[in-house]
Amino acid sequence: MSNGCEGITRRSLLGGATAAAAVAATGAATGGPAAAAPSRRTAAPSWQNGPLVRTSGGRQPTGEVPALWREFTRAPFSHPQIPYVGRAGHRAGAAHFPRRPVVADVRAYGATGDGSADSAPAINRAVAAAGRAGGGTVLVPPGTYRIDDLIHVGHSNVVLRGAGSGRTKLYATRNLSELIGVYGSRYGGDKSSWSWAGGLIWLCPTGRFTSLTTAIRAKAWPFEGWTGNKRDEWETLTTVEPAARGSWSVKVADPSRLRPGRLVLLRLADDAGHTLLEHMAGGGPGPEAYYWDDKTKLTSYVPYEWPVRVTRVQGKKVTLERPLPLDVRPEWDPRLTTHVPALTGAGVEGLTLEAVETPQAPHLLDRGHNGVTFQCAYDCWADDIVVRHADNGFGLVAASACTLRNTRVAGRGSHHPYFCREGSHDNLIEDFTIEQRTTPAPSGTQLHGINVEGLSSYNVWSRGDMRMGTFDSHRGMPFANVRTDITVTNNGRHGGDASAGPLFGARFTHWNIRVTNARAGLMKIDGLAPYSATVGINEVTEFDQIDVPDFTGDPHGRLELYGTTDAVRPRNLYEAQRDLTR
Repeated sequence: MSNGCEGITRRSLLGGATAAAAVAATGAATGGPAAAAPSRRTAAPSWQNGPLVRTSGGRQPTGEVPALWREFTRAPFSHPQIPYVGRAGHRAGAAHFPRRPVVADVRAYGATGDGSADSAPAINRAVAAAGRAGGGTVLVPPGTYRIDDLIHVGHSNVVLRGAGSGRTKLYATRNLSELIGVYGSRYGGDKSSWSWAGGLIWLCPTGRFTSLTTAIRAKAWPFEGWTGNKRDEWETLTTVEPAARGSWSVKVADPSRLRPGRLVLLRLADDAGHTLLEHMAGGGPGPEAYYWDDKTKLTSYVPYEWPVRVTRVQGKKVTLERPLPLDVRPEWDPRLTTHVPALTGAGVEGLTLEAVETPQAPHLLDRGHNGVTFQCAYDCWADDIVVRHADNGFGLVAASACTLRNTRVAGRGSHHPYFCREGSHDNLIEDFTIEQRTTPAPSGTQLHGINVEGLSSYNVWSRGDMRMGTFDSHRGMPFANVRTDITVTNNGRHGGDASAGPLFGARFTHWNIRVTNARAGLMKIDGLAPYSATVGINEVTEFDQIDVPDFTGDPHGRLELYGTTDAVRPRNLYEAQRDLTR
């Protein structure tokens, strides 16, 4: 494939889909394209590997292929309930992260691995030197490194690499309120924005990081995304002609400033009738009847900004690395625009970030003992990272196409173990664990789980072990997100202001979910989330926090293989989509 998408054809996809369904249902390989190509991680695609039973024909995978999967393969990029997420994550879900040459060892800059002195200045000097060199790996050898300041990765292609999460530890003694200052909410009130922003390892482009922290210190609470503190740091590259959701290419008025590899924003502005928000909710009578005007927090999230790379320019036809997430309609003034300089190709690997253990703060008053956060980052990653005793574990804030792999939240309990907000799109969180808290939750605290909000879309949570928490759709109408192949003790609660609007937009999919305490809330969503799919979930019952639909009328949710445990094939929706289109 050239840059990925040109090699994806309907014929190859359907051939692979036929093979997938046949193998999943019978265990017999077919001669289709998918049968010949191995998975990027295993000898056989993950959806082929199921529980084995003895039959007269030998050992074969058992399981059931739902009608929704067959439907999806016929319309993979525009299915009404299931979003296409097969290219989520760093470099469209690449199996391996780049191994950049080592350019610095933090010990050479004065870091000490015995915890006796503050190593943050030395680590930050090493990281900055790697940035000035154009990128490379900064080694943090085995040991415990005390850090009395945050670690900032602000240059592209810089990787902070420990010797493994069991061998390298950064021990953080201070919080973001102490290091940067009190961070109020741009929506007013006495909330602390450190309850959902920032990290003690903070991957954010240098210019954006400086503008954010300067604004916080000045108490001029900023917008946090791709177009600056006031959402005015952008310019039009070209206007875009109408196109349908799922299209891989668009026609533009002026291609002169576009080139393969350029990262651009697709910008869609809402109109007075809020038809863009209605479209995000799936359209139809329910969203049309919904009262949007008083949802001031939600409406502050538009225009919708979607970062994407250009892969080909042929005259006025521009091909993108992912299919369009929404329709492109003239009433939404569609444009490709610039954005603040992005952080790309950066990562953090092989370490534990442990905060000094303090009691969890009352809800929304976090001081900022936060873990690893990606902001205005694209094609970045975290791998083999443990965050312990954090207010908030791993954050995606206006981050897109990032992968968090082999990550774990542990210790005394967190407010948001994972948060995904402020227009974060196309991210992949896989092989993740939320451990049971080690101390009882203090009165007045809150546990969410895997959070998504703020018009964030096409994100994937895959292969998770959630020993506490919930699927926290936190209002702000996120849409087209997937949770798949997750075991969860569903004891958390969602949050979200009423002014942030609906819990769900269209095309949320929960696929192969194992709920250990049989609580339905936020798991079985066919009657709650518009144009959603709940497939392969054990029997559950409503108790504790119980929600009602935000939209009137038929939600058009789909429910299949209810009352089953690990029976659906393909077992992992993301991996099946990825394998079909590789």
